[in-house]
Amino acid sequence: MEKVELKNICVSYGEHVVLKDFSLKVEPGQIIGIVGPSGCGKTTIARTICGFIKPQQGTVKLDGKTIFSHKDRIDTPPEQRHIGVVFQDYAVWPHLSVYDNIAYPLKKRRLSKQEISPQVNNALEQVNMLGYEKYMPSQLSGGQQQRVAIARALTSSSDFLIMDEPITNLDAKLREQMLVEIRMLQQRLGTTIIYITHDQEAAMQLCDKIVILELDGSIAQIGTDEEIIKNPANRFVFQFIGVSNFIPVMVDDGKVFFDFEEKILFKSKIPEKLAGKKAMLGIRPMDIVFDDDSPVRAIVSQAVFLGNMYNYFVRLSGLEIRVQQIATSENARSYAEGQEVGLAFLEERYFEREDA
Repeated sequence: MEKVELKNICVSYGEHVVLKDFSLKVEPGQIIGIVGPSGCGKTTIARTICGFIKPQQGTVKLDGKTIFSHKDRIDTPPEQRHIGVVFQDYAVWPHLSVYDNIAYPLKKRRLSKQEISPQVNNALEQVNMLGYEKYMPSQLSGGQQQRVAIARALTSSSDFLIMDEPITNLDAKLREQMLVEIRMLQQRLGTTIIYITHDQEAAMQLCDKIVILELDGSIAQIGTDEEIIKNPANRFVFQFIGVSNFIPVMVDDGKVFFDFEEKILFKSKIPEKLAGKKAMLGIRPMDIVFDDDSPVRAIVSQAVFLGNMYNYFVRLSGLEIRVQQIATSENARSYAEGQEVGLAFLEERYFEREDA
């Protein structure tokens, strides 16, 4: 288990600033997910920690030891940082056997065969690949190749791993399986893991905490999946994590209306969280329910049955919003395309409007 600390990291490519005064602490034994839109600097953070990128400013510490400091001119070479890395494309060498792939980091450190063998066998055992030592990568499935990549990372370090989009190339069933296996591996070894992904669902399933980056590389929010879902820091977080709807609202004469060309009465009393005359109502598809008695009327434009739920798109005064309903609920009923429905809203959140 190792603590990781980045402080005031700045990385630029010419005039393009990727990270500016970026700071992050990862406690020992945690799985921290770093998520954000493409181009926000997720991989740059990983490459900075590994030593593949030299920042123009800042420090990186691993287990209390400074491995990079621009000010103090410290820059530990990547091979001496002993960080296990798992990449999106596995990076398994096709000309080497499973055993030799996993042994490679140990050979680079010039360990003897007697020292290498038990470490390779231990890594293989951790990823359930004992018996595959002589196999070539071409003889393995995608999931097995990824296990080899993880085992190789473990021979670099079982204390600290960086996983950069490690399951993107796997099919849905294998992705689910690998997430479970990564979690079980971490619990057995107590490994500190930084898990980089654009897949919010994977991050929420796997990670103890999630770091959400905005497009400019700044941290929008750090928290558990429950904290982020229930208390998003801003509109960006609410919109980025999960499916969301945004509906313009306005206050007039002590009441709240949906702000379309023809105003629709939404609430007869102003909610406490609604500040200002204009705002955006943010609401999840599961927090919109069909209510025959509601004065808010909409037309079903698309209805899809997904097995365990109904997925609807409805038109509300020209705005299309998404509604999801559990199909197995006692009160569940299906609605046809073109049907008029009433809408009721739960778990409302309000965000500033640019035109407010």
